[in-house]
This record gives sequence, structure tokens and C-alpha cells, in this order.
Amino acid sequence: PKDITDEVLYTIAKHDNICNYIHLPVQSGNSRILALMNRTYTREWYMNRIDAIRRIIPGCAISADIIAGFCTETEEEHQDTLSIMDYAKYNFAYTFSYSERPGTLAARKYKDDIPEDVKARRLAEIFKKQQEDSLACLEEFVGQTVKVLIEGFSKKSDKEFRGRNDQNAMAVFPVVENIKPGDYVNVYIERCTSATLIGKIVI
Repeated sequence: PKDITDEVLYTIAKHDNICNYIHLPVQSGNSRILALMNRTYTREWYMNRIDAIRRIIPGCAISADIIAGFCTETEEEHQDTLSIMDYAKYNFAYTFSYSERPGTLAARKYKDDIPEDVKARRLAEIFKKQQEDSLACLEEFVGQTVKVLIEGFSKKSDKEFRGRNDQNAMAVFPVVENIKPGDYVNVYIERCTSATLIGKIVI
């Protein structure tokens, strides 16, 4: 996150060939836990960066990494993670429960003291919230026509293309003759799931 300065944000906003998408790992929404993780930022600093992204690049998609059940994490500190998710409204997130990795700072210094059932429950709460937020973000595209870079065929059918829009959202749509992977196309979004935009190419 330290690399996301205002200067970088203004550069992204200025150039059309840079996607309006930023991966901004948060790990935890609590400053004490962040310090234990050896992260070099606080909750307040991170929220300031979210504000800057929203101000300088309106409509920019944001994703994050989130860890549930880090060593000594209390229930209140877990709630801080849920509340920072409410604040950021991530388009999507990579979520994990903490597991000790030999040789890491955490493994050397801290006991993995959160019961596995507590980790699982906290992770499920994070995952549920993120699914709701991801769906809400994608629903904003329904009824709109978006520019999509075709990456290839859908994983489910060679009669559908898949590709990503400027906010890194995945879209699937029926194959059209004389259009191929690598092409940019305009896609009218008819509906969505929490992970995928579904539509058709507009010629």
C-alpha cells in the first residue's frame, strides 16, 4: 500500500491505457494486528488511501488480501476488519485464515493461538460480506455497455468468450463471428453474479 501515493493515483487517472483497478492489500482492519504482522501502516493510514483513490479515480475498482484469525486477534479486532470492509467496499478480495508458516516472523515470535473453529467462523463472515459487496459492485454495470478485452473462451463453453473490463471485472458473452481473443469489444451487460458480468457484444 505504501506505493499508492497521490502521484501514482494521478498518473493512473491521466492515462486511458492504465486500468482503473488497484490491488491494495489490507490483511487486517486493526492497527495492533497490523503491527504484529510487521505491516508498515495503520488502519487510519489505509483508510486515507481508500479516500484518495475514490477522490482521484472515481469508479476505480479496489481489491484486497484479508487474513482471519491472526495470532492473538480478539473478536473486537476481527470486527475492525469487517468494518474496514464496509468502509472500502472492495470489488473483490482474496481471503484466508491464518496458518503458521515456518521461518516467518510470526512463526518465530507468536503462538498460533486462535482455535481453528474460530478462524473458520471469522473467515466465513469475511467471505459472506465480500460476496455481498462484490455483487453490489457488479450490479452497477447491469444495463450499461462496457469495453471488454477478450481473453479467450469461457471455461464452461467454447460458444462464449470471456474477458475483462477496465475495472478488471470478468465478463462472459456469446461468441460473434470475425471477433477473436485479443480484440476489444463493447458488451451490453444484461445481468451478473457476484463474480461475473453476463451480456452480449454490441456491434
